[in-house]
Amino acid sequence: MKKELKIRVGISIGDLNGIGPEVILKTFDDARMFDFCTPIVFANSKLVSFYKKTSKTKTYVQQIKSLDDVVDGKLNVINVWNESVSINFGKEDSKIGDYAIKSLVAATEALKSEAVDVLVTAPIHKTAVQSKDFKFPGHTDYLNQELEGDSLMFMVTDELKVGLLTDHVALNNVVKQLTPGVISQKISTIHNSLIKDFGITKPKIAVLGINPHTGDNGVIGKEDDEVLRPTLEKIKEAGKLVFGPYAADSFFGSNNYKQFDAVVATYHDQGLIPFKTLSFGQGVNFTAGLSRVRTSPDHGTAFEIAGQAKADHSSFTEAVFKAISIFKHRNMHAELTANPLKKGVIKKVHVKNN
Repeated sequence: MKKELKIRVGISIGDLNGIGPEVILKTFDDARMFDFCTPIVFANSKLVSFYKKTSKTKTYVQQIKSLDDVVDGKLNVINVWNESVSINFGKEDSKIGDYAIKSLVAATEALKSEAVDVLVTAPIHKTAVQSKDFKFPGHTDYLNQELEGDSLMFMVTDELKVGLLTDHVALNNVVKQLTPGVISQKISTIHNSLIKDFGITKPKIAVLGINPHTGDNGVIGKEDDEVLRPTLEKIKEAGKLVFGPYAADSFFGSNNYKQFDAVVATYHDQGLIPFKTLSFGQGVNFTAGLSRVRTSPDHGTAFEIAGQAKADHSSFTEAVFKAISIFKHRNMHAELTANPLKKGVIKKVHVKNN
């Protein structure tokens, strides 16, 4: 029988002055991780060796010259650059930001060419990465340009999933972007992701209101009544189980979220503050809606503890597992829907009588 190939996890190293390299090494310091996947870090092997010392890990690291040389059972590192890099833990540095983007670009190209199956990104510093060649507020917007589909920030755990109608958008621009078209498209992306990425057949989705108390019948804003409610009614009429809008201030505290497969927040902090309060360290940032799978941990560069071997790697580990799980769900969904005539066909099993 042909041995099943392990899922190849491409990893971008993130900001080198932050905790990204540390949480990567700590994740794969547990040799059992290699039973689930073959990781490939896009960075520099000498630099990774340096981080092994600062993070006090003993991870099995393998330098490779080509993606054809990948070795199972080790943390593969392919050199994206060869020059020495000066590391100053906890410092914002545009030169370090450039290396973070070199890693991301190389890992994304490998993802596009299917040399890796999924991408897991370590945190970047959003200011440090800005340049004439990279003018994106984060990973999500860059990947939306590079991959097919329409990206959506989807924060997920096994118990809670929060999608955003707007992500890295200044608060004074949120309402301008919440058009019926955007709302419909984003909810459709979440609905489809729940089915094909998480195996939920008939997703139930809750939507949070735009204004406090969903506008209180127009007293605190008219957007909920004039834009959000009519749009949700049309989505319901199309057959999706979408409910709301709900007042955001009491929705999570009342445990109402537990009745739904996903919650849709209208803007970044409305969704991420309760998500991270309930799930910090276990949550995963998944970029839904794209042709390829990308996840990342639910935290940032954590400059304040960088280089001190104090970083908690739980969320990065969860990001690896979630990327693998979503990849498998997508493949399973693709197989089940490839030929509708085969659905529901029961294979006969012949049993020998003793």
